[in-house]
Amino acid sequence: MAEFVTIAIFNFPHEILVLKSILENDNIPHLFLNENLIGVNPMASIAYGGIQLKVHPNDFQTVQTILDQLSENNNLKIV
Repeated sequence: MAEFVTIAIFNFPHEILVLKSILENDNIPHLFLNENLIGVNPMASIAYGGIQLKVHPNDFQTVQTILDQLSENNNLKIV
């Protein structure tokens, strides 16, 4: 996982639910760094740098497109 790169950072676990489902459904390798830690203590999000979405560089553009589509959809907007 050392070659994975950070593509997005989220503050709270509820912000990644839809995105996590999409990535798993599309079989895109990913890692949400600090997800469990911040899930247990949401107020520690800033101290730990938030929940970092890391993806392989080969999937970077695909995931960026997914993030852009979610941001454009008012009902599923990622904060």
